[in-house]
Amino acid sequence: MTKNKKHKFIKTQVTPVEPYDPSAMLEAQNLIKKFGDLNVLNGINEKIYAGEKIAIIGPSGSGKSTFLRCLNVLEDPTDGYVFFNGNNLCDLAVDINIQRRKMGMVYQQFNLFNNMTVLKNITLAPVHIGLSDLKKIKFKNAGARFLNLFRKNKKPLIPVEKTAKQIKAEAEENAMRLLKRIGLEDKANVYPSTLSGGQRQRIAIVRALAMNPEVMLFDEPTSALDPEMVGEVLNLIKELADDGMTMVIVTHEMSFAREVATRVLFMDEGKILEEGAPENIFNSPQNPRLKEFLSKVL
Repeated sequence: MTKNKKHKFIKTQVTPVEPYDPSAMLEAQNLIKKFGDLNVLNGINEKIYAGEKIAIIGPSGSGKSTFLRCLNVLEDPTDGYVFFNGNNLCDLAVDINIQRRKMGMVYQQFNLFNNMTVLKNITLAPVHIGLSDLKKIKFKNAGARFLNLFRKNKKPLIPVEKTAKQIKAEAEENAMRLLKRIGLEDKANVYPSTLSGGQRQRIAIVRALAMNPEVMLFDEPTSALDPEMVGEVLNLIKELADDGMTMVIVTHEMSFAREVATRVLFMDEGKILEEGAPENIFNSPQNPRLKEFLSKVL
């Protein structure tokens, strides 16, 4: 493994053992993650398809959050491969930051910027990316204009569809639309520290949605909330599920997993020991470890 600007660690060999499944949105092949001598993930193979709502359950320390973070390479796998829409995220040639634009991530601790208003938190990434892309287009066009001075066949310029002002205005308009959806449009100009935990987590979800992701990854989004605030966050996630959003959620909320998930994965000791439809997992579990786990949490 060698260091790289795009990944903390990157494989020197990027050819997978098996061809990826082009019909899967996300695919993990033989996913292994070690922290020193500790094996956290032990050879996971899993496919996630567009429109699925995957709930990952299991005891603490089973590797659930690490698996989730490996899906968008926030944690670099020690071995194995992760594919997103056919792109090998462990390949040096793949720009991981471009791929992450399409993968929304919601954390346990909200991860909002307390020195920025709610509106600024939501628009920060879309504006930054929009302006960055605009700058690249202008740079390429400037180069093309110069070279066209010496060409007989002039190279066409890349169309500039939006100005910087339009990019910012559209990001703010979209942010306000999302805030209105969750009933928090009146909080646009306040700071996150003035909000309740439930409100902050809903803002964090909206911030991820502002990037128009194809899949949402939730890492125990209610674990840091007081019990009375859990419902408002889960209701928003249910709305996203009803709208058809592909999602993977690590959760201890068994009733939520039973109601919303199309498929449930049970993890223990870094492996997926059983998976299936919620009614099968909760009503007729087969794995002894799953039976033991459910007997303690239901």
